[in-house]
Amino acid sequence: MITTHNGPQPADFTDVRATNLAVVLRFVRENAPCSRADIAASTGLNKATVSSLVADLIDRRLLRETGLTENRVGRPATMLVLDGSPYAAIGVEVNVDYITAVAVDLKGEELLNWRRSFPGSTSSAGQAIAAVAAIARRVVSRMSKEARQVLGLTVAVPGLVDVQGAVRIAPNLGWHDVDLCGDLAKALRDPGFPVMVDNDANLGALAERRFGPHGNVDDLVYITGEVGVGAGVIMDGRLRRGGRGYTGEIGHIQIDPLGPDCRCGRRGCIEATAGIGAVLARTAPDASPADLELEIDEIVQRARGGDREVLDLLAEVGANLGKGLAVVANLVNPEVIVLGGYYVPLAPWLLAPAEEEMFRRAIAPGGGGCRLEVSTLGYGAAALGAAARVLDSVDSGRLPAPA
Repeated sequence: MITTHNGPQPADFTDVRATNLAVVLRFVRENAPCSRADIAASTGLNKATVSSLVADLIDRRLLRETGLTENRVGRPATMLVLDGSPYAAIGVEVNVDYITAVAVDLKGEELLNWRRSFPGSTSSAGQAIAAVAAIARRVVSRMSKEARQVLGLTVAVPGLVDVQGAVRIAPNLGWHDVDLCGDLAKALRDPGFPVMVDNDANLGALAERRFGPHGNVDDLVYITGEVGVGAGVIMDGRLRRGGRGYTGEIGHIQIDPLGPDCRCGRRGCIEATAGIGAVLARTAPDASPADLELEIDEIVQRARGGDREVLDLLAEVGANLGKGLAVVANLVNPEVIVLGGYYVPLAPWLLAPAEEEMFRRAIAPGGGGCRLEVSTLGYGAAALGAAARVLDSVDSGRLPAPA
């Protein structure tokens, strides 16, 4: 049976087979190399069904056989691993100062990673869509030359994205009610693969879970460290989007009613007091978004050199960040909070005051067991997570047709 909003409905054969194909594919992803017997024993599917499903997945070039193993009780078994060599998943992130594009194969192996400067804060939505379409076309062209079929494209955006892929508001980009998903599909002239749009923090969380060192963590929060501050929330192993897709706007929680103005129109938000913009407002108030990475590098050098003004500023920003993280710890009790983006190079000076303030303000002892860590995925986490969302759709049963 399949449960819908209208109540339980009978599942037809196509639904059941698609579900079972996804079950087998996920099992091999997590346990390869493994045999057909391993799959049957662990999933509860009978051996004949598993053989049929595996044959189907081999026909689709999603699995391949690697030979026999005798290192087990009984007859030697033919082992299976992911193939996916003919396929690619594409992720793109658009932000105030750059566009990043990545492509990965079905196993998650990186095929390319491009990062280009882009004046997102001063470009119109139409210009941004044209830029995303241009870089996406280049990636698709590269994949075509490598004889790879594109399984899908996901775009990460720092803003509120509804379940239809429309960006309702992206303050740091100056966007309101932009049908990014629909407009991008038109710009790509209906490309023949799914086009999706999601919040950058959500996708950063997916990237940490699939590609970072947190694959076994079921309760995780990823904090973006760009000009904006957002949170991607994974609870019980699932990304939590809320009723309309608007979860995670931690950057606009007010922590100081008398604090600096925020781009959202309020005052004293976490983004205005603990975001990267709060650092630059004090160290380089006239810097343009195009110079953001250079300015962060300069701050790092000053901190390493013992510049008292910078060290005091980073301690203050870290403490303000910790106030916001305490709200997260109290509200969702994650096992780990991961700081990403430009927080990563500043982490040596932000982490200790942020952790101290978080533990001080969290109600549960020791922050409820929450650890504060730094991303290992670099600036491309959201784009990598965008590609991961495509892979998740494959794992859920949206499979390419047999060859």
